[in-house]
Amino acid sequence: MLSHVFHRDARASYPTAIAGDGPFLIGSDGRRYLDASGGAAVSCLGHSHPRVIEAIQRQASQLAYAHSSFFTTKPMEELADFLVAAAPAGLERVYFVSGGSEAIETALKMGRQYFLEKGETQRQHFIARRQSYHGNTLGALAVGGNAWRRAQFQPMLMDVTHIAPCYPYRDQRPDETLEAYGQRVADELEEAIERLGPGTVIGFVAEPVVGATMGAVAPAPGYFRRIREICDRHGILMILDEVMCGMGRTGTLFACEQEGVIPDLLTIAKGLGAGYQPIGAVMVGKHIFEAIRDGSGFFQHGHTYLGHAIGCAAALAVQHTIRDDDLLENVRLRGAGLRQELEERFADHPHVGDVRGRGLFIGVELVLDRATKQPFDPAAKLHAAIKRHAMSRGMLCYPMGGTIDGRQGDHVLLAPPFIIDEGHGQMIADVLDASIDAAIHGIDQKFRIRAGAAKA
Repeated sequence: MLSHVFHRDARASYPTAIAGDGPFLIGSDGRRYLDASGGAAVSCLGHSHPRVIEAIQRQASQLAYAHSSFFTTKPMEELADFLVAAAPAGLERVYFVSGGSEAIETALKMGRQYFLEKGETQRQHFIARRQSYHGNTLGALAVGGNAWRRAQFQPMLMDVTHIAPCYPYRDQRPDETLEAYGQRVADELEEAIERLGPGTVIGFVAEPVVGATMGAVAPAPGYFRRIREICDRHGILMILDEVMCGMGRTGTLFACEQEGVIPDLLTIAKGLGAGYQPIGAVMVGKHIFEAIRDGSGFFQHGHTYLGHAIGCAAALAVQHTIRDDDLLENVRLRGAGLRQELEERFADHPHVGDVRGRGLFIGVELVLDRATKQPFDPAAKLHAAIKRHAMSRGMLCYPMGGTIDGRQGDHVLLAPPFIIDEGHGQMIADVLDASIDAAIHGIDQKFRIRAGAAKA
């Protein structure tokens, strides 16, 4: 059948999803797919949750939309109250948008305006990290360090300084502790600030746990505390991107809680609304809000669907469900169980180099040679083959290439719904194991592992 939809992959033919049932999606042919990645770490409550559906229906019957330049709405106010009460101290305002890229764009512009209100007009630079991802709009793409996504749009991007990621599996030296490694790479921020000029930098942007680009890479202990110290010393903003890793995904509602730091601006999206409605937000430090309120009084920014009433009502129902059903405890319990299962299963696998992550946010990095950590040839597209094999076995996962430098390296990201039970975790491990082996064995002859190297 001819489709008039411009799909992500213009050459692909996708199956049609027609229903959801808890952690499963159902195709038009009746096949059930365990959603082991939550789409892109979005569907934290799974699919067709009755409490969220009822909240959407109730709000739609009362008020669907009111432009934010004329009105506030009850669900927007209530959702903001909930988030501020749950957030680290000092994050006292919420600016609602429609998704993660919008949230990052908003945070960047808010950071610039904050310094304008203070009379520090020379501040114009952002510093971020290589092998990061912050969204696909031009500002978000510029601060992002995903080389593959940036390449063809490079001439259109603003100039951003990128420092090393905190990637212990690849970059920690044999002669240094994990903590010492974290301090060393954090100190690159200070070096970058000094090169640019301390009075010219607006902020540093980072994901507390790196998501799609590297596959659930958590920071070394003390890394973000050191980053916070450097930001404070030079008067620059710490902007944390929790679009993918936040809202309970790592076992606490906000990922930065586990680092013992409070950012100046915090972006959230995916798990905020769990996919039931498009929504994102920037949580704003009191000092930033007050500088704008007491200065020009007007944030020069905005989107049409800012604070959409149905989106806010859906997100509030999602967050109430996570709280009332104690799902963060399930994230911690099932996440620890799944990670242990994967670590034990792949302990001797010649092509699994690392299993990592926090909560139900787990990455598995694939290597050609475990001893040297040599990656597979990028032309083999191992990650894409794993995705196909997993889907053919009834499971959705989120593999990616370019893990190391935007070109080399393969990993699989797992981010299942918070509602999974032990049986779902076992299925995830079983299917991933089989899919990795099938993908490796199926690589074209010129990329094929020598006989006996692949796991039997």
